[in-house]
Amino acid sequence: MINHATPSCSRVVIYTKKPEDVAQFYAELFGYRVITKDGDRIIELRPPNGGLILMLHAAGKGQKQGQSLVKLVFDVKDVEFFRQKLIEQGLAIGPVHQADGYQFANFRDPSGNPVSISSRAFVSDGP
Repeated sequence: MINHATPSCSRVVIYTKKPEDVAQFYAELFGYRVITKDGDRIIELRPPNGGLILMLHAAGKGQKQGQSLVKLVFDVKDVEFFRQKLIEQGLAIGPVHQADGYQFANFRDPSGNPVSISSRAFVSDGP
């Protein structure tokens, strides 16, 4: 029998030619827990406080790095503060941009995938 409950997305696969580097990147900067299993081709990254699980899969020879149409966005209340912490850890990160009531800054992971930190999640949707 088909479950008619509305499914939710809880995982995203990131194809990379540098799975260990990418795992270390998200573990060190965002506190993800790295999970590997013998014989499994996927490195699973679990967030510390719930949220989207990242699954790193080795990219095939024909896959280009950083050509993704997906950008990972991490919610942070204070973009300026968190950006400075990333810079202190040696990350090259773009400037803080002001949007409609929130801020964001962009950078790339070791495989060239786009990543952003953003305070959008903390903006009130109205009364």
